Amino acid sequence: MLIEVQGLHKVYVLGKVKVHALRGVDLSIDRGEYVSIMGPSGSGKSTLMHIIGCLDRPTEGRYLLDGIPVHTLTEPELADIRKNKIGFVFQSFNLLPRITALENVELPMVYAGTKYRERRRRAMELLEQVGLGDRAFHRPTELSGGEAQRVAIARALANDPEVILADEPTGNLDSATGEEILELFDRLHEGGKTVVLVTHDRHVARRTERIVYLKDGRIVGREEFED
Repeated sequence: MLIEVQGLHKVYVLGKVKVHALRGVDLSIDRGEYVSIMGPSGSGKSTLMHIIGCLDRPTEGRYLLDGIPVHTLTEPELADIRKNKIGFVFQSFNLLPRITALENVELPMVYAGTKYRERRRRAMELLEQVGLGDRAFHRPTELSGGEAQRVAIARALANDPEVILADEPTGNLDSATGEEILELFDRLHEGGKTVVLVTHDRHVARRTERIVYLKDGRIVGREEFED
């Protein structure tokens, strides 16, 4: 089992108000699975994604990633997990606007200490894989939304992570461009990556092998699909 969460609770304290974002979530994801987490706004799906991605900590419960008890780790240890095991793709792309597409893809490798020549070679290779080899030296402001998301996917793959986490990856794209991005995720899964998509769109969720439904911080249903 690659991802396993047990009894996961997350409570945010906003002044005198406690917001229960997750209320006892149990979820397991095998290595190489293609899973979507689906639910309306406020269901807790992004909170769950952030905990799985080691961007946030649970208030209560256990989280094992490849057997590592993530809920017990220090902040530097969590940073190492994020750097080496997880690739992130966000709805808003989160690219740095003042550097090129190539340099954006290189960034995770800079933090990982990869030497210049190797990281430049790999960044260019990844951009070619997502169909953007000819846009490597353009800045994000010179790219379309679909191109920017392709750069974000290439960046997510930079350190060859075991898990790709995508939070509403087609939310800012038109339907045709969104379809192209989903085909990229399909290919990543076919190549052996574990891919987890967060979405409110059933069309997107139906691309995966399994849908986990969240509502009010709880899992309220699951659906599996045959190949």
